[in-house]
Amino acid sequence: MGEMILVSIQQGFIFSLLAIGVMLTFRILDIADLSVEGTFPLGAFFFAKFAETFMLPVTILFSFFAGCLAGYFTYFLYKKVKIAPILAGILTMTILYTVNLRLTGQSNLPLMDVPSLFSVFSTKGGKLLILALIALGIKVLLDWFFKTEKGYLLVVTGDNEDLVKSLGQKPNHYYCLGLVLSNGLAALAGCLAAQYQGYADISMGQSMIVTALASLIIGETTFQSLPLKKTSRCILGAILYRIIYGLALYLGLGPDDLKAVTGLLVIVFIAYNNTSRNILKKGVQRC
Repeated sequence: MGEMILVSIQQGFIFSLLAIGVMLTFRILDIADLSVEGTFPLGAFFFAKFAETFMLPVTILFSFFAGCLAGYFTYFLYKKVKIAPILAGILTMTILYTVNLRLTGQSNLPLMDVPSLFSVFSTKGGKLLILALIALGIKVLLDWFFKTEKGYLLVVTGDNEDLVKSLGQKPNHYYCLGLVLSNGLAALAGCLAAQYQGYADISMGQSMIVTALASLIIGETTFQSLPLKKTSRCILGAILYRIIYGLALYLGLGPDDLKAVTGLLVIVFIAYNNTSRNILKKGVQRC
């Protein structure tokens, strides 16, 4: 049990990056971007392609910037070609499937003998520490960014485009920034996941949007009464989600059942969240 919880926390820190990325588009910009299901494995395959050619930090940055480029492509389809955001994301995801295969020429690539963060930090405590530092470091950077002018305008863009225009700014710049950062973080999560599990697989992006939404919604619902930032809720939600996921495996559920478990978890937490809001509204109206 203790081993399972430790592994779940480690994986939770990885998937928290994906959850934070989806939070940028789903919660802040209020658009549904499915391209993360392509950029997550893109990060893994970029790492697999260049891990033996460049130094480890450079390879990880390559993965992040590859995701950023894919996010820009989604923005281009959405705002320049005028394709609905959900379809733009699906098109990016579809194209990236081929890109990922072309990068290495294989659908599954073992990485056990490739230098990685987890060959440097090989102990259980070392893995947990480095993943926690990466997740918390990105959280701190984003929290700082949201206090800057550009970060503030990114948040406002999702709520009121007219206000952004009245300030002499172009909302499209912030849609672009949000999509680029979101997919960059998704690719970074995929890069870390490939290193952690020791292989890159073409199907590893499947259901990643549901995983990210589950982490996001669990974090928002469970910790809504606490004075936490959105990024903190994403991290805690991802860890809690992976612990629930690990418990399901520990109790004997098969891997094929876990997608249904994830879907049911999202439904339960959304239903609970909606119910609690309705009760609160009725209480306010009676007052």
